[in-house]
Amino acid sequence: MSERKPNGPGEARAPGPAVTDTLLSDARPGEATLLEEHYEFLGDTDLEPSRYTSKDFFKREMTQMWSRCWQWACREEHLQQHGDYWVYDIGDNSVIVTRTDNGDIQAFRNSCTHRGTRLIAAEGPGHRPHLSCPFHGWSWQLNGALKPVPGRWDFPMIEGSSHDLVSVRCETWGGFVFINLDTEAADLQQQLEVLPRHFASTPMEKRRIKLHVQKELPANWKAAQEAFLEAYHNFHTHHSPNGANAQYDLLGEHVSRFIHNIGSYSPESLADYPGKKWRDPVLTEEELLAQMGISDRALQAGETARSVAAQAMRDTLADEGVDVSHYSDSLMLDSIEYHLFPNMFLFPGINVPMVYRFRPLGQDVDSCLFDLMIMAPLPENQAHPIPPAPIYLVVDDSYTQVEALSWLAPVYDEDTGNLALQQQGLKTAGKGLTLGNYQEARIRRFHMTLDQYLKQ
Repeated sequence: MSERKPNGPGEARAPGPAVTDTLLSDARPGEATLLEEHYEFLGDTDLEPSRYTSKDFFKREMTQMWSRCWQWACREEHLQQHGDYWVYDIGDNSVIVTRTDNGDIQAFRNSCTHRGTRLIAAEGPGHRPHLSCPFHGWSWQLNGALKPVPGRWDFPMIEGSSHDLVSVRCETWGGFVFINLDTEAADLQQQLEVLPRHFASTPMEKRRIKLHVQKELPANWKAAQEAFLEAYHNFHTHHSPNGANAQYDLLGEHVSRFIHNIGSYSPESLADYPGKKWRDPVLTEEELLAQMGISDRALQAGETARSVAAQAMRDTLADEGVDVSHYSDSLMLDSIEYHLFPNMFLFPGINVPMVYRFRPLGQDVDSCLFDLMIMAPLPENQAHPIPPAPIYLVVDDSYTQVEALSWLAPVYDEDTGNLALQQQGLKTAGKGLTLGNYQEARIRRFHMTLDQYLKQ
């Protein structure tokens, strides 16, 4: 076990095995990218609560950040046929992403170039052979080119492409379609930073959307997503012994990561666990295996709970036509979460295979929309199926209404159950918000990057 003796701020760690200790001791050790550690102390200044509550701050985000950064809009499998589209809304801005007649994916502002009417009312998927305005009947080809205009004789000002739909920057990576409202923005690759290298062995384009849930949340979009940027809340919110030894990595200005092991716990996290005291080892291997859902299998000499659980998952997926025989035990089991600024979470693992997105609901500083997708591995040589339609939940709905979420549903109820109280408390806070030096470093990195956009 590696010894960690703090010499300065941010160097303290929870007792027990570090993530790299666990990954190196696995029967199938973690990939090189998972063994990398990238932490730096970024300061300990408190955050102003007004960052989450101020309408002026919210307006600056809209005009200086959301309008200038790359955002995930939809998946390529939403656009399988010519004429398939996805409408993506952010604040007052709306973008149509569509598959054109020649097979390209293009994006346009969801606004008529005649009198500005929104062309497609609802966000989400659909299909149209062309794009048209419901007001005066102007229409456009799927590539945005204006078609013959009703009463053309009265519009001598239309010349060439002057009234084509207004294009929006559009690029793809990992099966995701990204848009950027800033026509002068740098390419998507710059914002992705290390993600292409880190996901090279777990390509997200080889995943399919198994489930898509959207839920309104009663909190600012930043407060909502920050509930998922750390595992520190696991002890109390989830009454779980998992997360104390999570590893937090700051991989760039736009990308961060945490890894927390399943089946490896800190003595600190077991202090109040039923029937347990502070001791080492924390749990027996048999106890760990039972916690991972395998209670009818005796461990053989030299086996660990992690190796057995990981192989059981590999075998199950092989029966479904998915080959993950080359995946490490960590990729099979652990919660490995990347965050791409400003609002996208990606999990490359198998046991926790989600993608998240948090964004404002219209111009309301106090609410946001949470997109949750379960991304299952796509069997070899199988085309992407048509994605399921999003299941929409309002604030008071429980995730348990979505039966397909299974055991995750009450976990998400716990994850977002404190947000209304937090948003209320932020408005009456009498002091700044304090962040842990290590466990909440990703939150600090996010705000530093946000400030870089707001200063431009």
